[in-house]
Amino acid sequence: MIRDHIGNQSTERISIEDMRTRENLEWIGVVFFCSGVPALVYQLVWQRFLFTIYGVNVESVTVVVTAFMLGLGIGSLMGGRLSRTGLPLLGLFAGMELGIALFGFFSLRLFRFVGEATIHLSTLATALITFGLILIPTLLMGASLPLLTAYFVRYSGNVGRTVGLLYFVNTLGSAFACFLIPLFLMRELGQQGTVSVAAAMNLVVAAGGLVAQRRVTKMPLTTGIATTSVLRNGEFGVPILLSALSGYIALSYEILWYRLYSFVTGGTAAAFPLLLCSYLVGIALGSAWSRRLCKTGIRPLLSISTFVLAASGFSFLVIPATARAVVTVPWLSTLPLVTLAASLLGAMFPLICHLAIPADMRAGQGLSYIYIANIVGSCAGTLITGFVLMDHLSIGGLSTLIAVIGMSLSAALAARSRPSKKRQVARYVGILAATLAIVIARRPLFEAVYERLYYKQNYQNQRFAYVVENKSGVVTVTKDGDVQGSGAYDGVFSTDLIDDRNMIIRPYALSFLHPAPREVLMIGLSSGSWAKVIASHPQVERLTIIEINPAYLRIIPHFPQTADILSNPKVEIIIDDGRRWLARNKTRKFDMIVQNTRIHWREHASNVLSVEYQDLIRVHLKQGGISFYNTAFSDEAQRTGALSFRHSLRFINFMVCSDSPLQTDTDRWERVLREYRIGGRLVFDLSIERHRTRLADVLAIASTLGHRYGSAEQVGMNLETGDSIITRTAGIRVITDDNMGTEW
Repeated sequence: MIRDHIGNQSTERISIEDMRTRENLEWIGVVFFCSGVPALVYQLVWQRFLFTIYGVNVESVTVVVTAFMLGLGIGSLMGGRLSRTGLPLLGLFAGMELGIALFGFFSLRLFRFVGEATIHLSTLATALITFGLILIPTLLMGASLPLLTAYFVRYSGNVGRTVGLLYFVNTLGSAFACFLIPLFLMRELGQQGTVSVAAAMNLVVAAGGLVAQRRVTKMPLTTGIATTSVLRNGEFGVPILLSALSGYIALSYEILWYRLYSFVTGGTAAAFPLLLCSYLVGIALGSAWSRRLCKTGIRPLLSISTFVLAASGFSFLVIPATARAVVTVPWLSTLPLVTLAASLLGAMFPLICHLAIPADMRAGQGLSYIYIANIVGSCAGTLITGFVLMDHLSIGGLSTLIAVIGMSLSAALAARSRPSKKRQVARYVGILAATLAIVIARRPLFEAVYERLYYKQNYQNQRFAYVVENKSGVVTVTKDGDVQGSGAYDGVFSTDLIDDRNMIIRPYALSFLHPAPREVLMIGLSSGSWAKVIASHPQVERLTIIEINPAYLRIIPHFPQTADILSNPKVEIIIDDGRRWLARNKTRKFDMIVQNTRIHWREHASNVLSVEYQDLIRVHLKQGGISFYNTAFSDEAQRTGALSFRHSLRFINFMVCSDSPLQTDTDRWERVLREYRIGGRLVFDLSIERHRTRLADVLAIASTLGHRYGSAEQVGMNLETGDSIITRTAGIRVITDDNMGTEW
């Protein structure tokens, strides 16, 4: 690719007499590929780390992602300015990589220190702090492309081909990083180990840049045929607007595709990096593809119009095509659809640069304007599509809206390209037909899309009873009352302890574990079944619930067995990230903290299972207080809880943890169960023999405490002491914020 860019003597390719210069340019291409690897590693690790501090609610996610992108955009402006100073460009690039390495190595320590000191600030203040934290490294990252573009253009005389080449190699490096992260880095090295590897790569890249700078030979401005921009003076606003809109469209589709693959995988941690890998490979291939069109005599506006048209149509089809494909094939095999769509989206940026930027000393600065416009458009995608529109439109409605925006942009570009009248009419007719086809096909294409994604090979025309989509995620309910949060089982609408469908015995056990659970905190609401049981407990006086997704509040009123929990005077429901709320409200203390939360392998599950989180929970427990949380039968989660507190036991798949001796009492539990009422009715009507038998079975679980369990197969509907857990799980690592437990 690089040799093709600089090696042949023709009007379309570059002729360089000096072999050392040609080899140096190839060397720089390799170096820029390598620089793309740590850049993406930092982005994923920093985002993940900041989410741990500031929360994984949509507000925090939007703030962190937007801050990262804005830093890159401002950095590109800085790089554009520096490209005209006469300073050694490759030396500047090497110095920036060295600065990124130094910051990267110490970054997580800095983030933790600042994050813990600013956790109580408002969302706006948090946004400014986050932006300030990552400003320096993202400035340095964003400056790289304008600097190297200015350097390459001196020899190529063609901005579009230069940008296409550099964008290709750097984005391909970032895609490679996305592949390494779930395969090896996060799983084996944890967050600090991963950023340390990235910092080491930055040092290697810096050394490569210095080697290239020393090998530079003195050359004239351009040895090939220099190109000028296609636009007339004063028309630079056209590519600026075009770059912003293309960024908005591309980022909006990325958001929708992330929802798609998060749902189909049930929220696995690897879903996003693998999706991003496929997306970036597509962007890279599109850049390589479009650079071949960046030559004298082409009509860039018409080419961009064609790419926008094709990208809009194909991107619209990715979600329904994937939903139908996963009924018969594994979800991983559908990722090439994302790659193909992204290649059409990625082809536009080099063409826009070719359209607007002359191949002269100002090429780097011109690129920086186009690049930051693209970043601003991408941020708009995060804010408008991800933060606003997702609360009002379904995934099908959003896909249609973005596709129509793309079609409209294609028509506007076709008009500005001034083709012959006959061709213009034909293109308009084609665009209108494609737009109408998308609007008409939307309903049948997106019908049962979430059902197909959830049931996969078991799909047999099932329909969910309820589907609620918002910016926080997707909540679905089957006709049997099973609840799914973003594609994973999340509970059942049932409080029935006689016919226990959902191990509802666990919230009924509060009195077995604690003598007087008057004030309870529950993290996670879901169907409200657990909330109904706990709020109905005879001893509970106040129940505080932290729920991250308000969609559950729209679902619960449809189910009479839990609907009144929303108006229960004992209950306070707060919409927030649970960990963030705990960090911000350290004076609140409770008799029990109950968490029937994420499956241990889901993304961000370690945020509520790690040692650091257990330390945070401890702060909120009253004297004798108990942490009661779901481990989903994870040995790592059980071992972490047993080692984090002085006293512990396992109640089925829940850990019961406290720094005070546990006061389990079967007689007390029986007394409470006998008077327990749900909705005014006794849970156990002891005039019925079946109820008496069930009560005896429930109480019998207490007799299993103290038994020895030698293997995981023996862990089930029973109790186990903390000492037994520690012995049984010997050799298994504990979960920390850094190693992220079993997520990877």
